[in-house]
Amino acid sequence: MRRTRTLTGIGIAAVTLLALTACNSGSPSGGGEAPDAEVADDVALEGSPTYDAMVERGGPIIGVKEDQPNLGYLDVTTGERSGFDIEIARWIAGSLGFSEDDITYEPIASANREQALVNGDIDYYVGTYSITDQRKEQIDFAGPYFVTGQGFLVSADSEMTEVSDVSDFNGMTVCSATGSTPIQNIKENFPEISTEEYDIYSACVDDLLSGKVDAVTTDAAILIGYAAQYPDELTVLDGLFTEERYGVGIPKGDTALLEHINTLFTDGGDKWQEIFDATLGQSGIEVEQPAVDPVE
Repeated sequence: MRRTRTLTGIGIAAVTLLALTACNSGSPSGGGEAPDAEVADDVALEGSPTYDAMVERGGPIIGVKEDQPNLGYLDVTTGERSGFDIEIARWIAGSLGFSEDDITYEPIASANREQALVNGDIDYYVGTYSITDQRKEQIDFAGPYFVTGQGFLVSADSEMTEVSDVSDFNGMTVCSATGSTPIQNIKENFPEISTEEYDIYSACVDDLLSGKVDAVTTDAAILIGYAAQYPDELTVLDGLFTEERYGVGIPKGDTALLEHINTLFTDGGDKWQEIFDATLGQSGIEVEQPAVDPVE
């Protein structure tokens, strides 16, 4: 059974309660049955150039992740996408009048998300995208639609399962995705920890399984999905010593689209819960839907 431990070490305020219990699903795709898609009729979103581009094109181009079990996952055998973020992306598309068949999914690495939005390569991005002031200089965020915290994934049979502080990783190598906030936290606050970076988290997990790195660090919600895939080999140190607030990345200045998505989240609590229960909730995480940020 997967174990959890608590880490301390960065002086950032405590975050929202996120209880981790035993995984009850080993399915990489998220386990539960996906909610029924609902497509709105007679949508009129005035003042949104992003929406206008979707209409002219005949559907949205959505930036996503595809290697994060329970969140954003692509089954290469079936070609099916699944997970909490994927269902959130579909929910938004449906609210704008687009069906699943209208959607084009574009996998974008963490380091390239802002540029993809600035360039107009995608209409919006849903993929464990933490809201930060630095990113908000280039793009806008709707939400947050989920709040979690940074954790560590280690080998279940290693001595690192007993660590009590992030500094216990000094002299070791920790892996994460290039451009992610967790790896920046390590670099800025723990310079004695060596870092390894890849475009995708699954490459870090492969290195952990082979012994090339000592831990993988990112949001605890992401790590739980990988631990569910390898319950006898990997374990999560939940920690939650930072706050990671997932938002929907949208082009800067598109207030009409931002307000539309925020209203969807605010008024759609039952739908949010249905999506959560069918996806991320299958891994045993219990969390409430967060309130959205006011429009600046």
